[in-house]
Amino acid sequence: MTSFDEHERRQWVGRAEAYVGSFARLCAYPADALLDAAGARAGARLVDVGTGPGTVAAVAAGRGAAVTAVDAEPSMVSWARKSGLEGRCALAALPRLPFPAATFDAAVANFVVNHVGDPAAAVAELRRVVRPGGHVAVTLWPHPQPPLQQLWGRVYEAAGGPPRPDLPRVAEAKNMARTPDGIVGLLRGAGLDAVRCETLSWVHRADPEDWWAGPANGIGQLGHLLTDAPDALRRRVREQYDRLTADHLDADGWLALPTAALLGWGRVG
Repeated sequence: MTSFDEHERRQWVGRAEAYVGSFARLCAYPADALLDAAGARAGARLVDVGTGPGTVAAVAAGRGAAVTAVDAEPSMVSWARKSGLEGRCALAALPRLPFPAATFDAAVANFVVNHVGDPAAAVAELRRVVRPGGHVAVTLWPHPQPPLQQLWGRVYEAAGGPPRPDLPRVAEAKNMARTPDGIVGLLRGAGLDAVRCETLSWVHRADPEDWWAGPANGIGQLGHLLTDAPDALRRRVREQYDRLTADHLDADGWLALPTAALLGWGRVG
């Protein structure tokens, strides 16, 4: 593992319940489009890598696919098993999956490539476990960030937080642009054919308390910054969160902000 991988693993330890109560519904949005791109239909053998609480895997199972779901974080695997994937969910992490080559008809990774230290190796491993003619499909958050994701940086700066510490990053030589062209290049570089990438755009609606629960429970970059932060800073951050979200509440009092994801896919030759 790279230092970035190790950092990511530490950040997610024991946080399945907090994720389900905050950001899971946001990440669930592309599930159907992701599975369509992968050709996940009844009878297809599909592996969902980085399954989290099993959201995409459950949708695939509902389509009649033969699903195997894996995640690097034990609390996520436990949650997925309790959600109906018992017997089809196991611990495993990119870039090394415990499956023979060409085991599956399709592989999907929903917002997983964002969290690995070697994206090219990760996608190459997804390709390895898929049979010729099968498909690999991934989603990533784009950069520059859409308004929903920009919110956290704006909140922290408005609260007068200290300079952000240097956190482990993907090494420049292994990174790629989080753009459609960058994703196409990543997938082609892994040996996939007929590669495409499209941008999915939507307005995410969330209860403001649920959305705040993510960083309040240590999830995401703001969550990392708030972990062990002084109480005074945490109070200021919450005050600025309330202030900056007030103009984006809909008639039901829910936060509504635009966001987007990149969906890339290709065929194994």
